[in-house]
Amino acid sequence: PDISQRSPWSQIFTGETITLRCEIQGGEGKVWKYEWTAPNTNSPPTSSEYRISRVSVSHSGYYRCWGSSDYLLTGWCDAFRLTVSFPSKPTVTLQPSWTQIYSGETVTVRCEIQGGEGAQWTYEWRAAKLNTPPTSNEYRIIRATESDSGGYSCRGRRDYFFTEWSDIITLTVSYKPKAKLRADNTAVPVGGSVTLTCSVNPSSSSGWKYYWYRDEKSSEALTTQDAVFHSNGQISVSQEGLYRCRGGRGNPVYYTEDSQSVRIGKTVPIRPVVTLYPNWSEIYRGETITVRCEIHGGDTEWDYEWETNSMIKAPNQNEYRIRSASSSNSGNYRCRGRMKSSQHETTEWSDSVTLTVSDNVHSAASLTVSPDRVQHFTSDSVSLTCEGNFTEWRVRKFSEDGRLYSDCRRMTGSTCNINTTKSDTAVYWCESGSGEFSSAVNITVQNDGDGPILVSPVHPVTEGASVSLSCSLRTHKILSNVFFYHNDKLIQNDPRGELKISAVSKSDEGFYKCQYSGRESAQSWMSVKGEQDQNNLYVFVNEFSD
Repeated sequence: PDISQRSPWSQIFTGETITLRCEIQGGEGKVWKYEWTAPNTNSPPTSSEYRISRVSVSHSGYYRCWGSSDYLLTGWCDAFRLTVSFPSKPTVTLQPSWTQIYSGETVTVRCEIQGGEGAQWTYEWRAAKLNTPPTSNEYRIIRATESDSGGYSCRGRRDYFFTEWSDIITLTVSYKPKAKLRADNTAVPVGGSVTLTCSVNPSSSSGWKYYWYRDEKSSEALTTQDAVFHSNGQISVSQEGLYRCRGGRGNPVYYTEDSQSVRIGKTVPIRPVVTLYPNWSEIYRGETITVRCEIHGGDTEWDYEWETNSMIKAPNQNEYRIRSASSSNSGNYRCRGRMKSSQHETTEWSDSVTLTVSDNVHSAASLTVSPDRVQHFTSDSVSLTCEGNFTEWRVRKFSEDGRLYSDCRRMTGSTCNINTTKSDTAVYWCESGSGEFSSAVNITVQNDGDGPILVSPVHPVTEGASVSLSCSLRTHKILSNVFFYHNDKLIQNDPRGELKISAVSKSDEGFYKCQYSGRESAQSWMSVKGEQDQNNLYVFVNEFSD
């Protein structure tokens, strides 16, 4: 005999009903009695059919039968193997696999039953917008709208058998996005390029490819002949023009709205110069000064642009006249020109000029130090210059061992020149023949092999002004990978080349030091003065290095 399975499916799942039949070829017309061997049963049937209702995994195994009629016996049939599976929980997938899509895009929602690939399933869906749910395993959303947003889940059905419901997958459909374009510069430097970055928000959306265009009417995307393409979303361009971008993804391609246009100009090889009239980089409250942008080269007519970190912005003219100056005018000033005949073309930015407006009354005597820093190496050449309407000067010094010195070893006119040694670590000030004296400055000298020095100003810094601190070795090279400390507390976690404070306040006063390659400079005190400060004799305390 042979055993056959009465079922349209090659796979049987738990809970279904199955019938096995024992067929004896050539035994028609006889009355047969049947005997079965089967797993998980103590009373197999004696008929030709073996019906199992609500089959379970324990019914899996080998089934055999034989028949007897009067004195006629068949042999045992070949074993029939029955496998009962437990179908896994269905999974809802999206193709493409984006849970965030946009109005107008196309997406396919698919129900997958792992282990049930060969079965003939009818599918049931739960969805936010399915007036007539499909019975197939795929649901294709063409030109999605916001009403398609929501959760999707599914299950499989075969006769009276159902799988579990799948977990819900949430699809979000948003308005058509607009690309965003950023430029690291709006003017191409001489011989250089500008980097443009295109992006689509939210950043969680994926699969975007970016398309670039120059000039408003152009519909042809840029190619490698027009730009240098970097990672997806960035290009470098060296040609002026009006640039825009958009994103696209999917097949067929779905495009975002175009970004706003960004005008990229061209830099002409001219560098302006910022000058001060009178040529004083430090002035006093109430004085008048003119900041001027000068462009040399040809008769071109220019519009002017200024950049300043002062509290008061300069106008777009070639000069800026400051009447009755105050500390809010302190800061760095730089400028560039833009051709009136071609707004795409600009000059380079000028070097910055620093203007300091002191709130103190102009001192009758003052002391300047060159180079303008507190810390120095041995054998450095340092000049201390006395200024004021006096003919006789002397530079006085109070050394770290407590001695007062009244004369400079090398005094030329009003300037004292020092080739520094360790013994030159002291507090210095100028005194006129009539007894007028300047503010004091602190000078410290360290041996060449004792590590870096901190480059910090010798005079107090006015509140609201900007200041930059840096770190230097004996070679006078300004270092880059430097850590800065304020009152022994690390200011920032990442190393940098300078510590720039754009608007100094009283809280910035204190001890500063720098660290380079594990070696620290000595500490120097930076004083901050406000309107209430008078022109007294400032004595700066410094941590002298051994």
